[in-house]
Amino acid sequence: MSGNSFGSQLKLTTFGESHGVAIGGILEGFPAGISIDFEAVQKALDRRKPGQSELTTDRKESDTVQFLSGIFEGKSLGTPIGFIIPNTNQKSKDYDALKDVYRPSHADYSWDAKYGSRDHRGGGRSSARETACRVVGGALAAQLMAEVKVSAFVQAVGPISISVPYTELDLSKVDASRIRCPHPETASSMEDYILKLKEEGDSAGGVIQCVITGVPAGWGEPVFDKLHAELGKAMLSINAVKGFEYGSGFAGTELKGSELNDSIESVGVNRTNHSGGIQGGISNGEDIYFRVAFKPIASIKKKQSTVNKSGEQVDLEIQGRHDPTVLPRAVPIVEAMAQLTLADFMLRAKTNRI
Repeated sequence: MSGNSFGSQLKLTTFGESHGVAIGGILEGFPAGISIDFEAVQKALDRRKPGQSELTTDRKESDTVQFLSGIFEGKSLGTPIGFIIPNTNQKSKDYDALKDVYRPSHADYSWDAKYGSRDHRGGGRSSARETACRVVGGALAAQLMAEVKVSAFVQAVGPISISVPYTELDLSKVDASRIRCPHPETASSMEDYILKLKEEGDSAGGVIQCVITGVPAGWGEPVFDKLHAELGKAMLSINAVKGFEYGSGFAGTELKGSELNDSIESVGVNRTNHSGGIQGGISNGEDIYFRVAFKPIASIKKKQSTVNKSGEQVDLEIQGRHDPTVLPRAVPIVEAMAQLTLADFMLRAKTNRI
């Protein structure tokens, strides 16, 4: 199986399944001599872990990371950093009825078509549980870029969205709400909407916006490895993601060039930032901002029609513990993938100078 690694200069490889003994990762290319803030890593994991509130799955995992290599006396060695996160609260029997059934909008059939066999317990390798490893990698990557601040928040849930731009929000208040929305009135409506769907056995999708400050001009590559292209790949690799746009995005297509162009006020300073902090695939020093669209969770308790491996029509009512929406737990995952991407380009930038 290929496709388990992300990054170039800084490369994260993850392993493990949802109901296996543990999940884990190896982070290569991390420079030597960096003091590791272990509390920051665990704090990031705690923001992603299950069982946080009524808005998340009932599965209880401490998600305590154990570092195996690459760190000595609190500092990085420059060698691969290996880590594991034990799985401690699996209920594999909840998935016995799904062994030979293809769940709608899951990876069950496509996985079988590719590999011929699969771990049906919680989705196995295709489970979003794998993203905990990305959060560890992102929290470590962030420690290479003290000047860079990555802040993600829930901008929309279903038809409910924040009506003001991110520049008018206090992003330090993201964790003040269970849904991780920094606009209190909107957050309350979002939570009510999700809890109603949960009672009905349904789920909700939405949009996470990410704002990045402190990135200097010059990170990124001008052709295939454009900064926004790599950010897009990073976000689209997250479970349940269906769309990515940066800067003015699709809305910019409705404007004229004279309206969309970012007029230059002085060297390195623009009057507007429709470009989203990236021009020609390279950062320009302005805020980088983008939005990520998440579909509703596919595991719902409403009755659905599907087929089994024999091609027979069956009715399916999924049991077990599932999130009514991925959004609050996806916020730290979006941040982590952005941090991994940016740290990789930071290290690339250091090798590009003559």
